[in-house]
Amino acid sequence: MARPLAMLVALLGGESSGKSTLSLELTAALEAHGLRVALVPEHLRAWCTAAGRAPLAHEQADIAAEQDRQIATALQSGADVVVADTTGLVVAAYSAHYFADDTLWPDALLRHRRADLTLLMGLDLPWQPDGLFRDSPAVRDAIDRRLRGALQGAGLPFTPVYGRGPQRLAQALRAVQGRIGSRLNAPLVAADALLEQGSGRWNCDNCSDPDCEHRLFSGLIRQRQTGTD
Repeated sequence: MARPLAMLVALLGGESSGKSTLSLELTAALEAHGLRVALVPEHLRAWCTAAGRAPLAHEQADIAAEQDRQIATALQSGADVVVADTTGLVVAAYSAHYFADDTLWPDALLRHRRADLTLLMGLDLPWQPDGLFRDSPAVRDAIDRRLRGALQGAGLPFTPVYGRGPQRLAQALRAVQGRIGSRLNAPLVAADALLEQGSGRWNCDNCSDPDCEHRLFSGLIRQRQTGTD
């Protein structure tokens, strides 16, 4: 009998939103629970580093397709979970933003439907330049709006995650447990322990309601202002 495909957890967000850090932490946490995890890194970032520049308009489609091809390969690898540090949706968002090209959205959205869980990075982390390709906090915000709009327009659910360090990882683990826990080997009990190391409580599990999300974000801001973060 053929082994079922791995569960796909996709991380989305603009530049300097914590995708890569969380993807590494989430991979390590799931592996610590005895799960076989395949991590798919961000191909756009690797492409830019190798080329020493940002891609041109006509290069965007191949980059998006390659990101999703790598995800498809990982899903067939025998892993229990695939953690994808972006999908082709992020490339489509950049293409729309920089080149006013919306042609990548349909294929990227179609391929993204394979995701069992989509984690959208909150914008509470400070934007940091990398000296290479990151543009500005305004671009990060614009990409976030495009991603949210595309997901909502296509009826694709997503879970926003906020916080720093253990708190953000705990939210991600709780979302994984809530969405695909029935096919995992054991409860992700580390999520609660990690959350206790943070400064807040996990509210609104698996919620993408903007009003509810706004309350969560506001609470995190208040915690930092009072020095409890």
